[in-house]
Amino acid sequence: MKAGDLLRLDRATSVQFMIPITVRVIRKLDWITYDGWCWIDCYQLDDKGDAIARRSLFLMPEHATYVPPPPPRQTPVGRKPLARKPLKVG
Repeated sequence: MKAGDLLRLDRATSVQFMIPITVRVIRKLDWITYDGWCWIDCYQLDDKGDAIARRSLFLMPEHATYVPPPPPRQTPVGRKPLARKPLKVG
């Protein structure tokens, strides 16, 4: 498990996930826990993949389901991406 991984957490991962959630891992914490368990910092995601809450979760990582990353968002047809102006220094 590494930063950026998308995980689907359900009851097999921990009893706290009666309703499954999807998270994006920020980092795995090196706190001392029971064998097979870990703490992670993560963002809970909504159905569109947007972060809705930052959380620290206690779970069994071997039971987490890895989710493939979504395809990159496309620029709407007929719209050009915003151009950035160079920063003037001095």
